Amino acid sequence: MINKNNWTAENIPDQSGKIIIVTGSSSGIGYEAARVLANKNAKVIIAVRNFKKGENAKAKIMSKNSKADVRVMKIDLSDLSSIKDFADEINQKFEKLDLLINNAGVMIPPYSKTKDGFELQFGTNHLGHFALTLQLLNLIERTPNSRIVNVASSAHKYGNINFGDLSWENRKYKAWRAYGDSKIANLYFTKELAKRLVDKKILVTAAHPGWTATDLQRHSGFFEFANKFFAMPTEQGALPTLRAATDKNAKSGDYFGPDGWQEWKGFPVLVQPNALAKNDAIAQKLWKVSEELTKIKFEAN
Repeated sequence: MINKNNWTAENIPDQSGKIIIVTGSSSGIGYEAARVLANKNAKVIIAVRNFKKGENAKAKIMSKNSKADVRVMKIDLSDLSSIKDFADEINQKFEKLDLLINNAGVMIPPYSKTKDGFELQFGTNHLGHFALTLQLLNLIERTPNSRIVNVASSAHKYGNINFGDLSWENRKYKAWRAYGDSKIANLYFTKELAKRLVDKKILVTAAHPGWTATDLQRHSGFFEFANKFFAMPTEQGALPTLRAATDKNAKSGDYFGPDGWQEWKGFPVLVQPNALAKNDAIAQKLWKVSEELTKIKFEAN
């Protein structure tokens, strides 16, 4: 039974007139976020690497709501040139962008690199969204009451970025550690971006989905088995993201996650990252390194 004080999708106000991008929204919590926001009357852009899966997601949303305003656009967050093409198209086609949800990600794959030579998880989960956000920033800044949401993970607690070996070329690859590095990077990015946009009236928040059953876990037999007993359904796992995206009382830098034990399950509330994720010096260093690696500079007006 749902306590009336629990935050749910019912708390989301009407989103009419808003333009929203959700990366990685053909399945999982990204799909759920896109579906809910489309049902709240927003124009939602499903930004995905696999266009066919994106079209299937759109069809699924519209099968239940024929009036939903959903568009599918292609982006590969492991490819800086694809990110630039996507951002250029958005900047040309739209005069505003109310909400960017940086949701897409990869989780504990075998060792591989992005097209640009970065370790896949760090390159996709952090650098890809860093590059996308900065290239859409002027459009976001022109939009009153706009917001950026970065989807992190409780796995950030395993993260401790090694700036001397970001692509794991000199160490034995540990997929979970690399995933944790990419997720603590999401929180450093949130922290530093919020600070840089403090005078711009752009809200920057973050969220994590706790233990939610998604396709992300396909590389882990343990998770695929344990999901049956412990995981939340994606409808509930998407709620922290949706609260970070729409709560009118949210402040820049806020981080939302489930309210249950170890933040595994529950309803979305304000939570705290670990102490390392709050380190200003590391956040600033990561920002500088990210600009150098992506060759994209922060240029908010």
